[in-house]
Amino acid sequence: MTITLNGAPHAIESGVAIADLLPAERRGTAVALNGAVVPRAEHETTQLADGDVVEIVTAVQGG
Repeated sequence: MTITLNGAPHAIESGVAIADLLPAERRGTAVALNGAVVPRAEHETTQLADGDVVEIVTAVQGG
């Protein structure tokens, strides 16, 4: 199946959760699925479906 991840198409297997797309260190990371923010507590249990649009944003320090 195919999802859009940060604006680009990506092929993934079925049964993939949001947490599977994230780095091990998730501090400062926010996720939106189809335009709605997904709370961190739901990253492990929110399964992705064909056609989903996922945006992952990481806060970065600096100026």
